[in-house]
Amino acid sequence: MSETQAALDFTGERFTPECVREIWYEHWHRYVFARTVARGKRVLDAACGEGYGSALLADVAHSVLGVDIAQAAIDHARARYGGRANLRFERGDVTALELPPASFDVIVSFETLEHVQAQQALVAGFARALADDGVLLVSSPDKRTYSDLSGFRNEFHVRELYREELLALLAPHFPHVRLYGQKLLFQSAIWALDAVPQTASASTATADQPQAGLGYDPMYFIAVCSRQPLRDDLPGIALFGDREESVYQHYNGEVRKNMAAGARLAELEAELAALRREALGRTPPARPAGWWRRLFGARD
Repeated sequence: MSETQAALDFTGERFTPECVREIWYEHWHRYVFARTVARGKRVLDAACGEGYGSALLADVAHSVLGVDIAQAAIDHARARYGGRANLRFERGDVTALELPPASFDVIVSFETLEHVQAQQALVAGFARALADDGVLLVSSPDKRTYSDLSGFRNEFHVRELYREELLALLAPHFPHVRLYGQKLLFQSAIWALDAVPQTASASTATADQPQAGLGYDPMYFIAVCSRQPLRDDLPGIALFGDREESVYQHYNGEVRKNMAAGARLAELEAELAALRREALGRTPPARPAGWWRRLFGARD
């Protein structure tokens, strides 16, 4: 990546690597997860945006093509991530792909589905461009948790899907689908220090009673789809973080600021209470006779 290449402006619609904390975790984790199936493969990054994800995949893939409808994004991606023999970027509409059949082993399309109306054409085009044993990874916000329960409306989303709608959209083209949930969680981690972890266990407390598994409602779905049975080595749980713990540091910083503000507020409240006590303890000065007449201009 060229450090001198200017960043694209973040408008709220297209992610850029300069974004921080929660959104950074969500977007990077999807591509890191996709690398597990992209190694040595011909990969299409559909709606690649700024190009950072295509570059991450190119580190392990045989070849990567990033496609986006915005020419400015393609120009930026070429300038920032160009120079790799196995990575190229082309402008195109991912709902109307003009690609040879079976030309890719893996297609990833993150933060795309909810932004287009032609969702059936999108998935059908992916199916045509995939080899018979190819794999599609596609993300989709869960409308129930993302919008319904939160009361939030994303102005850039054209059509969000519930879980059943997402599965119904994929089923005609991909008989084998493994659905993952994605969400930032507050977790305590315990891991072996003498070996790379090969197994994992998870539990979630509800009313102080631990239950097996991650008992949360996903914020996003990630569907891994294929016409052939899926690999047995796909992870059951995939964790991702940054060494600097940016989200945790921001959280701790906000807590410290709130604590400092609370302490200062308590000081001010104590000062105000003292002033009130002092004011109530004073005897008002005596007023001369007839003061009210002079105040209102009355004559004797």
